[in-house]
Amino acid sequence: MSRYIYMGGDAVRREDAVIGVFDLDNTSWSHLTRSFLTRGEQEGRVVNAAEDIPRSFVLCTDGTVILTQPTPATLTRRLDEQERFLSWQN
Repeated sequence: MSRYIYMGGDAVRREDAVIGVFDLDNTSWSHLTRSFLTRGEQEGRVVNAAEDIPRSFVLCTDGTVILTQPTPATLTRRLDEQERFLSWQN
């Protein structure tokens, strides 16, 4: 059974389509991360799903970068809760 992660706004992805979840505060100090995000935005691959200031970004297998308001810890907890719920049903 596929698991999905809700990232805010209209952004929902299958768990297996997510390469990684990154904290913007901890990663944006690097010029490499800033260059990566700038290039993605110029190429139209960045989706802003945050209603306020984004706290993290999610890199997907199709090259899409989703800016999200939930922290990486919150997104991980959502997946963990979903896993516990699905195992409880079986």
